[in-house]
Amino acid sequence: MSRRTNGEGSVYRRADGRWTGAHYVLRPDGGRVRRAVYARTQREAVAKLAELVAKTSAGVPLAVDAWTVESYASHWMSHVVAPRLRPSSVSSYRSTLRLHIVPGLGRYPLRRLTPAHVRALLAAKLESGLSVRSVQIIHATLRNMLAEAMRDEVIERNVAALVRPPRAEQEEVRPWSPEEAGAFLRSVRGDRLYALFAVGVGLGMRRGELLGLRWSDVEVDQRVLHVRHTAQRVYGSGMVFGPPKSARSRRDIPLPAVTVGVLEEHRKRQEEERAALKPYWQETGLVFTTTVGTVIEPRNLARVLDALIIEAGVRRIRLHDMRHTCASLLLAQGVPARVVMEVLGHSQLGITMNLYSHVMPSALREAADAIDRVLGSQE
Repeated sequence: MSRRTNGEGSVYRRADGRWTGAHYVLRPDGGRVRRAVYARTQREAVAKLAELVAKTSAGVPLAVDAWTVESYASHWMSHVVAPRLRPSSVSSYRSTLRLHIVPGLGRYPLRRLTPAHVRALLAAKLESGLSVRSVQIIHATLRNMLAEAMRDEVIERNVAALVRPPRAEQEEVRPWSPEEAGAFLRSVRGDRLYALFAVGVGLGMRRGELLGLRWSDVEVDQRVLHVRHTAQRVYGSGMVFGPPKSARSRRDIPLPAVTVGVLEEHRKRQEEERAALKPYWQETGLVFTTTVGTVIEPRNLARVLDALIIEAGVRRIRLHDMRHTCASLLLAQGVPARVVMEVLGHSQLGITMNLYSHVMPSALREAADAIDRVLGSQE
């Protein structure tokens, strides 16, 4: 047996030749219970035991038989999700656990969860009328949680990873045509939020990026806009500001001259509003605000957009479809997909290509014509 100091656990060799390390670990209820690790060599057993001791010292409950899906979900949210992710992501995980995973699987011991349990949950959610996308989110949340449980050595396998989530046919993106986009923007030219919609069509920014845009992020003289913040409604916390969706989403977008003009005009309008409401104006530094200077609620923005679309007499789309419209217009004008990816802040080129494949036929036709021009000159 390997002699170790108090609190380090013990390591010894079994009769079958394997090495075992043992230490008292935390239970979720605060108590302690002895737990063993196994290895082929003494060095491997010592390393595993050291990791066990370190996690226990950090307050990570590791008494595997005491965990249920519900208790581990609570631990995962508090110690893994909340400290690492954006508020909007934390809210999404918490909602999915509270509404779907815990009611369906929470009572099961974590180590006794099976692929059949996961399949039954997903099937029940589909039968209840939940969308395929929502069920995919449930599956992904459970898979991510169990992956962390594996890293904590609470379970030996991720049963959610063994279950295939439902697949949905990709919804066809139907952005506005150049004529529709032009008709809408001409119609809303006098609206106080005209600049928001013009920037949405012209730069393809996400809703949260538009609502979180600050004047300090706009360099009119340099004709560049920096995407550095987002604003989103988070359940239980109201409107919350945070970083962009991903590293790729944090980007610098060159401003077309027409967009510079729109933003300068919008700044003058905002200064007039600020002066007229001076005692009541709340200075936030945001580019697009309510009539008193505060951040715009996404639902209110959606209602405004719907009303303006009806007034303009064009096909109804979501605000996010303005982003699709921007991408389609750029691709149709021959802008390389890689450049469009950078403008939109997609994390991978494949996302851009898959979303806007409907615009590619014209680009392919142009490529074929270019080959004709080259080869034709050889004959």
